[in-house]
Amino acid sequence: MNRRVYLAAVGTAVSAGLAGCSAVRSAFEDEPCGGDECTIGMSRNEFLPDEYEADVGETVVWKNTSGADHTVTALEENMPDEAEYFATGGYEDEETARNAWHDSTGGRLGTRETFAHTFEVPGTYTYICEPHVKGGMIGRIIVSE
Repeated sequence: MNRRVYLAAVGTAVSAGLAGCSAVRSAFEDEPCGGDECTIGMSRNEFLPDEYEADVGETVVWKNTSGADHTVTALEENMPDEAEYFATGGYEDEETARNAWHDSTGGRLGTRETFAHTFEVPGTYTYICEPHVKGGMIGRIIVSE
């Protein structure tokens, strides 16, 4: 066999193989949010960033930028009194949101899916990812006028 033809064929096969690997890998590796696509990303077990400052009336968008399932579940005791409750799945309170996850993975935010909430009341909001809260997946939104 001609050595140059062999090396060219091997090089092409390796390049094609590596290109396929990087394409598959990029679908599941953590990516930061950017532009209008999202405000807060989600790695394997953290929100990116874990603290975000917003203005009253601002819509915050979370995007699952990892290969794991996540939730955005507000902690009612860490929200302003007049604030609207928020959680993936549209649940109206924390207990229902938590139970839904444990009963049937309710509120699941799959890879590349997004969730948005508009903050109308100033104050500090703490939220968690229910399946990863024990690993420290906790975030905070500070809303100012």
